[in-house]
Amino acid sequence: MNEQISMFENSVPRPLAARMRPRTLDEIVGQKHLLGEGKVLRRIIEQDKVSSMIFWGPPGIGKTTIANVIAARTKARFINFSAVTSGIKEIRAVMSEADNNRAFGEKTIVFVDEIHRFNKAQQDAFLPFVEKGSIILIGATTENPSFEVNGALLSRCKVFVLKPLSADDIYELLCRAVKKWHELEKQTVEIDERALRMIAVFANGDARTALSTFEMAVLNGDMDGDRVTVTIETVEECTSRKALLYDKNGEEHYNIISALHKSMRNSDPDAAVYWLARMLEAGEDPLYVARRVVRFASEDVGLSDPRALEIAVAAYQACHFIGMPECSVHLTEAVIYMSLAPKSNAMDRAYLMAKADALKTISDPVPLVIRNGVTKLMRDEGYGKGYIYAHDTKDKLSDMQCLPDSLMGREYYQPTEEGLEGRFKDRLLKIKQWKKEHGA
Repeated sequence: MNEQISMFENSVPRPLAARMRPRTLDEIVGQKHLLGEGKVLRRIIEQDKVSSMIFWGPPGIGKTTIANVIAARTKARFINFSAVTSGIKEIRAVMSEADNNRAFGEKTIVFVDEIHRFNKAQQDAFLPFVEKGSIILIGATTENPSFEVNGALLSRCKVFVLKPLSADDIYELLCRAVKKWHELEKQTVEIDERALRMIAVFANGDARTALSTFEMAVLNGDMDGDRVTVTIETVEECTSRKALLYDKNGEEHYNIISALHKSMRNSDPDAAVYWLARMLEAGEDPLYVARRVVRFASEDVGLSDPRALEIAVAAYQACHFIGMPECSVHLTEAVIYMSLAPKSNAMDRAYLMAKADALKTISDPVPLVIRNGVTKLMRDEGYGKGYIYAHDTKDKLSDMQCLPDSLMGREYYQPTEEGLEGRFKDRLLKIKQWKKEHGA
């Protein structure tokens, strides 16, 4: 029966990303700081001296791939665990078997993808077996393990931080994909270097996204016999449909988070809660939604209601503590609060204007008066000369110049009259009037 299922599965074409998954260390793109010649992780794998470790990094950068390479090279028994389907009973059964095998000299490596999805009780089930060496645990996570992995378990693991792939790394991978497509599909792909670079930039460090986009572009290319031509226009069309690449159970991931954000911005709590429910019930990670709400609290509410950020962060922490489905009510509270809060985008506008100036004046010197003169040489050069400690003044203000000369008089924060921001606006006007009167 298992053989028949396997034969059926093999008849279904797998995504290009799966078919191109590296099998050796040399085939892995990126992560040279860990897998380059002589680097620590490479030596550990090559010498088959793997100890318990956590791979931490964003999606699509090779965490599972490295685990698969370890599985192919090691002489130990290698077991994959799913955080979605494995309960404590299953964990303990495998741990008990590993314990028995250890008595006969067999090592067991247990790989847990998305280890942050395991709750505390599930993680605790691994701990005694890691402690006494019955298993070697390898976990992979996109979340900070300091928050997502039990402290006792984390202290027994070496954390390897994997970096997002650069555009050049992705481009190299796509060049391989062009050759691999010919090998797999017996078709020659004609694609401009600019189109490959476009996909590389669009992927934003995620190899899976890059290969999925490339595959979509090829499947939508112009066919002529066994030759497929992929144009810039084809790539543009495919990359404009990013939501399709992140589809979760039929839901348009990015379209729906946009709908949630814009419903809150439009002060429509009913629509906001509806889109929240659409995301959560489709299986969206509540922490992803919570992060977007935290962003909204400053981007669209800001100082018109400073408590919005507190509530958003509290909702994020609640999601950490109890997870789904219980945390749905905390996110609902945050989403409704954001919808009803007064709106101000002054924070976002202030940063964007400052960013534009910062990029143009990146080498402008810091005014001497606000430099820190920590050595005699610095003080002799004028660092900190004339600095006024505002707390020592009657009005807690000074007329010191704090912007570079080229940006004197620039104003980035432009408060609205919405909510509490009206108070901040009054305070800012008084400060500016004081500085005007005192010569600043």
